[in-house]
Amino acid sequence: MERRRFLSGVIAAVHGVIGGTLAMVLGSAVFSPSFARRRENWLAAGPLGDLIDNEPTPVTLRLARDDGYAQIVDRQVVFLVKRTSSTGEAQVTALSSVCTHLGCRVSWDAEKEALQCPCHGGVYDRSGAVVAGPPPVPLETLPTKIEGEQVLVQL
Repeated sequence: MERRRFLSGVIAAVHGVIGGTLAMVLGSAVFSPSFARRRENWLAAGPLGDLIDNEPTPVTLRLARDDGYAQIVDRQVVFLVKRTSSTGEAQVTALSSVCTHLGCRVSWDAEKEALQCPCHGGVYDRSGAVVAGPPPVPLETLPTKIEGEQVLVQL
């Protein structure tokens, strides 16, 4: 084997190792968040008995998370809407209070029976569907469950 061919083989092997290492590092940085398991954070939102039927009730949820050496408390307002079926079984829906247009906070207007965004006039009905204004999609619905008399919301 001549020297030139040998050195070309060595250089190609080194390039292959470097390329494989870079592909592994960059690939794991890009794809690892999609494979990471999402922690289920079920937060107590309040007693079922405090909710009025078919009336969006604002509730502030507090989620503590570690950020380096400090613990951060995130607050998120959701609207709980209780519906009782003809069999007497209660179901609760949790709606995000963030407008889907530009992220302003919506509020419940009892007189107009609508969730309204103060920024650009977006209007949602009590189920979170768009009634008027610029919002492109309904309010985000969050998973809920009832344990005993306590309503839990997943963030």
